[in-house]
Parts: sequence; structure tokens; C-alpha cells
Amino acid sequence: MKIVGIRTSGTDRVDAAVLEGDTVRVLTDLQTFWSAPTEFTNPEAGSGVSLPLSEVELVPPVLSSARVICIGLNYRAHVTEGSYRNDKLPPHPTLFARWTQSLTVGGTPVPVPANEDGLDWEGEIAAYIGAPLVDADAETARKSVIGYSTFNDLTSRKAQKLTSQWILGKNGDNSGPLGPVVTADEVGDLRDGLQVQTRVNGTTVQNGNTRDMIYDLGETLSLISQTFTLNPGDIICTGTPEGVGYARTPQWLLQPGDVVEVEVERLGVLSSPIVANDFRHGGTQSRTVPAGTASKP
Repeated sequence: MKIVGIRTSGTDRVDAAVLEGDTVRVLTDLQTFWSAPTEFTNPEAGSGVSLPLSEVELVPPVLSSARVICIGLNYRAHVTEGSYRNDKLPPHPTLFARWTQSLTVGGTPVPVPANEDGLDWEGEIAAYIGAPLVDADAETARKSVIGYSTFNDLTSRKAQKLTSQWILGKNGDNSGPLGPVVTADEVGDLRDGLQVQTRVNGTTVQNGNTRDMIYDLGETLSLISQTFTLNPGDIICTGTPEGVGYARTPQWLLQPGDVVEVEVERLGVLSSPIVANDFRHGGTQSRTVPAGTASKP
């Protein structure tokens, strides 16, 4: 089952819906969905109302109150590239936060900030929490994941490197595109291995596998739950494999006109066009484009 967020014309209400080819089947409003997500992720769930995909606006199926927690440096080969190659592997995962306002969907233009030389790609997998976690053990935490989606942690490298804290470089407008949520029963355990590939204008730039992750998802969720409660709808982004642009010689960053795709086995393809950030100078490109086209299922 693939879950998306939808908004219909003339309303601010966001619903959770099942993506079924060129249609969406409404389940319930997003708040109700995340209050009891396991009740709505079975084949019989939902109102049965189907709408053409062309008649709705796709939005992330994410509550504004959700926490978006990202793991940095979680693939072994990625740790050895770029400016972190001489650092010792930390005993605990490096975690940073994204705000939900930075999230968007496939097809939404992503602007290059005015003071950046370009944007860097970081193809990865996002995991969605389906049950409250408080002081959870790793297995309980792992079982709480209700689904996964493709994610691109598009990064403003200059901003990221200004300080030891990464939040500024990780929260550019529209810089967190997400694909549809594929329920966990269709994905399996990340420890068994899923291929994660990123392409720029058709050229493969990242090609990793989740078997190479350093920090297990369940153990990381368990660690987080020992400090604060994880709630249904919270998201953890699991890190990117090697092949990022800033670590290349010469450096390769995304420019206006480029198209970056993230493809994850069993999750589909997430495509994002890169655009100029000319809104400050009378350009027509909006800083926050609310709608996007569907990711390929």
C-alpha cells in the first residue's frame, strides 16, 4: 500500500489517501490517520471515495507537529569521503533536525539558495513511526515503523559548514522531497538490504545498499526514545550512501535546470527539478511551491 497526502481545490484540509495508479482512494483526514495509523493501513480501510490524481494536490502526508530526525554519516563509505574522512567513527549516530516546512513531494521545484554554489544530493530512506515509543528496546522500536519512503536530503553545503550544527544547511525551502509512504509489510527489514540510487540528469551518482548502514534503525530509534517520546507520524531519515557532490574532485553540485532522481528498491523513484532562486529579484519562481506531481510508484 502506498500512502500520500492530498489536498482538494478550495480547501486547506489534508487527507491521507492510498495511491492506486492514476487515482487516489481517500482514507481519512491526516490528523485522524496518524492518531491510529495501523487502523488505516489495511486493504479494507478508507471511505472508498476515489479521485483522479489529476484533480488533487499532492502534499507530504506529514503532520506539522511531527519531528523529522535525520541520521548523518550512516553509511561506511560515506564517512570516508569529504571533510569527515579523518574523523573517528562516533559511538552514537550524529542526529540533526529538519522542520516539516522544508518537506515537499516529487516534482516540486527546489531553489538553489542565493549564497550557495549549488545544492548537494543525498538520496536516502525515510521511516515513519506508527506507535508511541518511550524507553523502547530496539526490536520494539523496529516493529513500530509503519512505512518507508524515498527521501532526498538536499543540502546547502556552505550553510551547513558555517558551524558544527547542520540545521541551517539542511532546511532550505522545498529541500526535503518525499515519495509516497510504502507500508512496512511491502518493504521488509532494512538490514536485509535495499538498493539506494541517485541520478543527476540520468547519470548515476550514488549506488548504495542499506546493508552498509552503520547504525541500525531499531537501535537508533531506541536511543532517541530514551530521551524523548516518539509519536506516530514522526519521521527518521536514515542517511545517505557515498557519492555526494561536494566530496568529488572537481566538486559537482546541482544547478538550475538539473533534475535529480532518487530510486530505492521497493519504494520507487522520486524526481526533483532544481531551479534558480530569483524570487528576490522579481522572478516568477515562488520560494515555496506547495504542489508537486506524483513520484513514480
